[in-house]
Amino acid sequence: MKIILASASPRRRELLAQAGIEYEAMVSEEEEVVKEGLAPHEIVLNLSRQKAENVEKLYISKPDYDKDYLIIGSDTIVYHIGQVLGKPKSETNAKEMLRSLSDSTHNVYTGVTLVAVLGGERKVVSFYEKTDVTMTSISEKAIDRMVASGEPMDKAGAYAIQGMAGVYITKINGDYNSVIGLPVGRVISEIKTLGVNI
Repeated sequence: MKIILASASPRRRELLAQAGIEYEAMVSEEEEVVKEGLAPHEIVLNLSRQKAENVEKLYISKPDYDKDYLIIGSDTIVYHIGQVLGKPKSETNAKEMLRSLSDSTHNVYTGVTLVAVLGGERKVVSFYEKTDVTMTSISEKAIDRMVASGEPMDKAGAYAIQGMAGVYITKINGDYNSVIGLPVGRVISEIKTLGVNI
């Protein structure tokens, strides 16, 4: 069975590799659409499903595709004070995000959609994980250093839990791997419920 990760994220790729799952990565060529007025968990569920289904279309358009396959789509957002903090648009925006997260608790939502086709039967499972992350105070000097490194620029909320900002995290209530971008333990459990042997 072919397993495909619908993501360009090196962090998600690393988590699957650590779990010993052999997979191929493919990236959707279609633009993601975020509908207005959705709750944070609905946003990540919707985006993960878009990624999985868009990559599925790409995959099955190949003439030699494996008829039994599993697509894993995932999306993560940072939610704080009623706002979704996506990837920063500029260094100034990254600094604003980090100042906002400093000395407070925010939520990280990760949605996952699994599309499995086994023996011609297609099954879809979607779920999300919410993790509360508390940060201590981050000085302006530390924020400047993080942003100057370039690390925050491709991360939701302008930080990576396993990166420089990780030293300012004082408490995690939920799944650490979900904050990285993929709740791999739950993913494995849900894959098994679909009848896929990994």
